Amino acid sequence: MIKRDKLVPYLYLLPALVFLLLVYIPIFQNIGDSLYNWSTFSPDKAFVGLDNYFTLLKDPVFYEALKNNILYAVISIIFQVFGGLIVAAILEDKLIRKFSPIFRTVYFLPVVVSMTVIALLFSFFYNPEVGLLNQFLEMIGLNNLAKPWLGDSETAIYAVIAVSQWQSIGYIAMLYIVSIQKISPELYEAAEMDGANKIKTFFHITVPATKEMTFVAVILTLTGAFTVFNEPYILTGGGPGTSSEVLSTYLYKTAFSKDMMGYASAIATVILIITLLISLVQMKIFKTGKEDS
Repeated sequence: MIKRDKLVPYLYLLPALVFLLLVYIPIFQNIGDSLYNWSTFSPDKAFVGLDNYFTLLKDPVFYEALKNNILYAVISIIFQVFGGLIVAAILEDKLIRKFSPIFRTVYFLPVVVSMTVIALLFSFFYNPEVGLLNQFLEMIGLNNLAKPWLGDSETAIYAVIAVSQWQSIGYIAMLYIVSIQKISPELYEAAEMDGANKIKTFFHITVPATKEMTFVAVILTLTGAFTVFNEPYILTGGGPGTSSEVLSTYLYKTAFSKDMMGYASAIATVILIITLLISLVQMKIFKTGKEDS
């Protein structure tokens, strides 16, 4: 009986340990695969050490994809994190709160729709001939701004990023709504009595009180920006040329179109390192902020 009681806690830990193995074994296997040149059609692997990484450092497409991921991250922080916080603060304002359930549904609906479906819908929206965007611009007299948004190398990546912002801002807003609801109403009442307007209340009460949720939202947004795949792959396939290529689409093409599995593994390892560094830096900043406060 005593031995069985001692064994029970380990049985509860077993599913978590199995999950960790399922996550970490492929990660380490991928790192090992990046040290070889190999093909899915051949059982032979040629050890090349760090050659795949040195090749990556001289690859212009890699830098183009990395630049697009960084652009993705910057725009996502502005629109998803700060935009989501603003949307949440507006929906939790006492003047709008009674209509809040309706607006929450409207904002959150894109989150539950498949990104494949959303990307296909936006491909029609951006269509240069019959798309709603160009028709709207022509209707308001801005014909000179109408263009093939997904077919122009200058606008393709921005058009793709816009789809992600539209789809994800509702999720971040819902996270902030939960955080804002935990703020004591007495703080807002005291600020109102002191004559603070809504903007001052937002920056001096809402923003500081939701900093922990901001930490979570920033990590989710940045890691999402560096692992994004569906939107660019479905909407543009990384084109025109490589103008909307991101690391994940470049990885996919390298692995399954060019059959350069070792090189693709190196790209995957770089994505892992970037997302890991982002998480560590964010955790360090958050820990330092908590100690200072």
